[in-house]
Amino acid sequence: MLSTRSGLSTLAATGSTNNRIVGQRVNPFNVRKKGIKMTTKLFVAALLASAVALPTTAQRSDIVVMAQKGRVDTAVFGKRPFMRDPRLSPDGSKVAVMMSRDGVDNLVLIDLTKTETAPTLIAKAEEYREAGDRTMTGWRWVGNRTLVITLMSREIIFGQRSDLRRLAAYDLESGKLTPLAWTDAGGDGGTILHVDDEKETILVQRGIFKDGSFSPGPEVINVDVRTGKYRTIQRPNVEVSNWLVDGKGVVRGGLGQDDKGNQRLMYRSDATSTIKTVSNAKDPTFTQSQIVPSVFLDEPDMAYATSNKDDLRRVYKVNMKAMEIVGPPLFQLDGYDVGGIIPNEAGNNILGFAYITDKDRRKWVDERLAQVQQFFDEDFGEGNALITSTNDGDTKLIVQIGETSDPGGYYLYDTQTGKLQLLGWVHPILQGAKMNPTDTVRYKASDGLEIEAIVTYPRHRKDRKKLPVVVMPHGGPYGVRDEEGFGFFPWHQAVAELGYVVIQPNYRGSGGYGKSFVMEGRKPNGYGNRMQDDLNDAVTWFAQQGLVDPKRACIMGWSYGGYASARGAQRDPNVWRCAIAGAGVYDFPMMKSFDTQTFGSFGASFQATADDLIAISSARNTDGPWSPILIVAGLRDARIPIEQSRTLVSRLKRSGKKEGVDFRYVEQPKGTHNLPYEDVHIEWLVEAEKWLAVHNPAYIESDPDRPKPVTVTAETR
Repeated sequence: MLSTRSGLSTLAATGSTNNRIVGQRVNPFNVRKKGIKMTTKLFVAALLASAVALPTTAQRSDIVVMAQKGRVDTAVFGKRPFMRDPRLSPDGSKVAVMMSRDGVDNLVLIDLTKTETAPTLIAKAEEYREAGDRTMTGWRWVGNRTLVITLMSREIIFGQRSDLRRLAAYDLESGKLTPLAWTDAGGDGGTILHVDDEKETILVQRGIFKDGSFSPGPEVINVDVRTGKYRTIQRPNVEVSNWLVDGKGVVRGGLGQDDKGNQRLMYRSDATSTIKTVSNAKDPTFTQSQIVPSVFLDEPDMAYATSNKDDLRRVYKVNMKAMEIVGPPLFQLDGYDVGGIIPNEAGNNILGFAYITDKDRRKWVDERLAQVQQFFDEDFGEGNALITSTNDGDTKLIVQIGETSDPGGYYLYDTQTGKLQLLGWVHPILQGAKMNPTDTVRYKASDGLEIEAIVTYPRHRKDRKKLPVVVMPHGGPYGVRDEEGFGFFPWHQAVAELGYVVIQPNYRGSGGYGKSFVMEGRKPNGYGNRMQDDLNDAVTWFAQQGLVDPKRACIMGWSYGGYASARGAQRDPNVWRCAIAGAGVYDFPMMKSFDTQTFGSFGASFQATADDLIAISSARNTDGPWSPILIVAGLRDARIPIEQSRTLVSRLKRSGKKEGVDFRYVEQPKGTHNLPYEDVHIEWLVEAEKWLAVHNPAYIESDPDRPKPVTVTAETR
């Protein structure tokens, strides 16, 4: 269950040498510019030039946050983002960005020098559904004439399902899309290790499949993105699964790990030295405890690296040859992991650090960027402006600006002129509307462990007392988490808009809180039990604070969140008035036969017995009382097969549960695991709204604030 509700379709990147992507996740923020009237039609029409034509300069005095009046229709929250992940070219003259058209994502090119020219459509980004289909999962600039696009497909290889990555180059001059090094490529051919914008070449790590067999490890090739020609610069090594490259494009080392947790780090001082093992340790926790260099310095044998050796992930300076940490941590947080290092253009030093506390943040050590960030913080509030992409020299920046309760927009900032210009809103209808407020709250689980949760309060309810609640566990489950922000899939906002408090617990096993917190979820009684208790305990604790009514609680989630919702309906019907489960695993013995990596890299030693798996499988325990459950599944889900949901439904029926009363099943013919289609996403939210209205109404007769709301729809906005 790899996907997360808060990051189903975002890209994980900590930055690269040029046209840097300086964010790990997309957290849309918001500002509202007076005097710019942007109609609904502008955002839902085909890719119009006016949608991305830069308006007049926005200054502090004329950017304000707008409050949305009336209740926003649930379907509005299912709209695809109009714009996401814009990336500046090295010279700052162009932007490659994902934009929605008719509910489908499209990668487009915006020429910032031609404001009257419509964006150029490069390709649709529809998700793969069948073997052989490919979907776009990433894009980056290589020079100013070429975009390199990452494509992914799910294939069956020797009976096992695997996600395969490939690269293709889009030539801005010819408009052609050319495969890069697909010949003899193995399981993965899409890891870019280094980019040379001047030579227009990239270093790619790829597996090899030749003469009917896979290579013992990946090779590194140098690829000319203009011609597609490539040559091998590093042959496979049986001990290496990931190669390490410095800012000059020199292979400096490699990492290897087996299925027992044994880790090997190999290193060399320069291009002429021999790669040797400098560390050989065992990590039975599978929590990436190895010290891994992120930036190789010009100082001999020195690098900046991250490690969670002392529980929390911190940044260190390391002598790679001696494998010794030099001095105290370079950067650390109180109670949180550091997300990653943002390198400079040359790849030989640090610009800053990416991290998440209550929300996505940056700490800049580069003096110039730190001053720019300070300017944004003073004007828009601390943490409300996030630099997400820069050109060479950092003279032009793309910035997300706003608060955590609205979709927000992307702005282009020129550091030389001081101009801040709207590039585009994230949401096609809400634009800059301020929605339901969110907060980060810590609560105590029943065993005393402190759990952090994101709480969204219904803005239409003035009194925060004894309100109905929907607990929304994130997907994953391990190593990921929810944080404040409108998000790519704003389900918390959709449900809060109906009148519910929404609680998103970062239950034990979630990422970002250190190694020991992840391990709490991996204990033998964690999955499906103690992790489940954390969700129940959220209802108990917030009820004790007077915020929610524990008798009016439902649970809703997707992927692992779908599993947790069904498990809650089955295990704890006394806690949950209803459950809403999407794309979950409900029969683990069946799932393990479908995918041996169901539990991740540590799965070989996790929940080893058949009895353990049966006990935590809701579909194996359908007798007895259940909370009423809505089950939603995509027919073309390549991650969780449709048989999981169909099996749960058949066994509920066999146990005497009545369809339409005890459960409802919605099978989406176009649905996949990542909800890539707007109509599929809207259906999920609308079905959830209907189920909640029947089994746990947001407003009941005894509520003093029971309203007669005015509904805002896509047509009336």
